[in-house]
Amino acid sequence: MSDLSSIIFAQAWVLLLLPLLPFLWYWRKRTLYYADLELSSTAGLGQTQSWRSRLRPFLPWLQILVLAMLILALARPQKILVKENIKADGIDIVVALDVSSSMLARDFKEDRLDASKRVVQSFVDQRPYDRLGLVLFAGRSYTQCPLTTDHGMLKQLISRVECGLIEEGTAIGMGLANAVRRLQKSQVKSKVIILLTDGVNNAGRIPPLQAVEAAKKLGIKVYTIGVGTRGRALAPIYRKANGSFVFSPTEVEIDETLLQQIAQSTNGLYFRATDEKSLEKIYAQIDKLERSKIEKETFTRHKELYHFFLFLAVFMLLIHLILQQTVLRSIVQ
Repeated sequence: MSDLSSIIFAQAWVLLLLPLLPFLWYWRKRTLYYADLELSSTAGLGQTQSWRSRLRPFLPWLQILVLAMLILALARPQKILVKENIKADGIDIVVALDVSSSMLARDFKEDRLDASKRVVQSFVDQRPYDRLGLVLFAGRSYTQCPLTTDHGMLKQLISRVECGLIEEGTAIGMGLANAVRRLQKSQVKSKVIILLTDGVNNAGRIPPLQAVEAAKKLGIKVYTIGVGTRGRALAPIYRKANGSFVFSPTEVEIDETLLQQIAQSTNGLYFRATDEKSLEKIYAQIDKLERSKIEKETFTRHKELYHFFLFLAVFMLLIHLILQQTVLRSIVQ
């Protein structure tokens, strides 16, 4: 009953009786009979009223409230319960994310990897009806999360992604092939891979174009994203024995020709992200290009609330009868 806008009355005309209650109270007061007792003086009676005499005038008001609750119950208040059945022709999407040490380059806010993780998590929030998965690659590739609709778990796994967990290198072909395998048994009509990297393919047993052929046979569309500023960026050049990286200005090298070829061969698109803002716009554009078909069926039901007012009426009536016959008993007829 907290949302009053969702409450209706099935017999709303009964509410027209409510304005009559003040007149009923006035008529009741006029017809009360009081016994006459003539006194020569009231000086000896005193001026102090007992608590009973103070509460007694409230009894007629309690009667009015009982009638008001009965009227509300007769009007049959109902709460509207709306239920939606959503039928979504979803899209299966696998994000293939480069986690080589070059993703720690500081030409993005914090670094490329942290920016990519934030944007991917935001992208996940925009796809409530789709299955999404996450594949990571560097010198080789592995699946961080298979296709799932548990987006909360997926976002947690994204937050745990770090560089240095896989041997060094940039195996674009391995990352793409692993993502294709995740979609191999998918039964949905639309299958999409979003491949993000900041380098040149220099590792892995599977050539990128071989993975592209597999994607084409399965009808998978691949969007490729090259991340990195144009020119030089402060990037890790080697790793110390204690695990920390040494950074130095380094020329940014992205194989844009290969990424364009991968996208064009699968009817996808290639994008270049030079900062976090442009990366956000790229994912927003992909989100608009790949929309799920959603059908909604709305069902309306009503929950009866009259029993609430009927209970109040009975409760207040019992209180009235108890008070009238006990502590507030009077000679008024």
